[in-house]
Amino acid sequence: MGSLHKFNPDDLFLYAVTDSGMNKKWSRSIKDAVKAAIEGGATIVQLREKDTETREFLEAAKACMEICRSSGVPLLINDRIDVALACNADGVHVGQSDMPAWEVRELLGPGKIIGVSCKTPAQAEQAWKDGADYIGCGGVFPTTTKANNPTLGFEGLKTVCLASKLPVVAIGGINASNAGSVMELGFPNLKGVAVVSALFDRECVTTETRRLRSMLMNPVSRS
Repeated sequence: MGSLHKFNPDDLFLYAVTDSGMNKKWSRSIKDAVKAAIEGGATIVQLREKDTETREFLEAAKACMEICRSSGVPLLINDRIDVALACNADGVHVGQSDMPAWEVRELLGPGKIIGVSCKTPAQAEQAWKDGADYIGCGGVFPTTTKANNPTLGFEGLKTVCLASKLPVVAIGGINASNAGSVMELGFPNLKGVAVVSALFDRECVTTETRRLRSMLMNPVSRS
């Protein structure tokens, strides 16, 4: 079944990535977290629920799909191709240790969005060859969500952006205080930032999303 949302690289502008631990910490359902992020201006959502049971995840994904479809915001599922197929999500995001993008494409078909996490030019090249639509590059800054994840910094991000034939979204430790500086790097294929803690490990997801969006749209005005 094809996606109702055709991929547009501009959708990567403010990429909200959920986290089951943060939702539990703040006593939020996945659905409520996604709804709040979209209300704040998130342009794409990824459900990354590593600690959620399959049935619960699927039910939440179906509920989130309804919200995203009504808002015109694409919804991707992290890694779980079975869940993506079952809820007819707009696509899947995979890491280097997950199923290769070309196999994901064979399962999902040509109409779905596929993203791949990349740290090196070689990985970015492979993602392009495998038929991915975009790559996620990071961690740009240190992050608590992936404690053992090496930090690339601006130089690492620059190297991947310059080598990539695909649109790039930066991820890793990005928040309202540094998101503007990431986008000011000015690489043509750097289309946005992906954010976890700075949106979902906060009391009000909508307020934080709105604040981050404002910083991205007006980076020179940040304090």
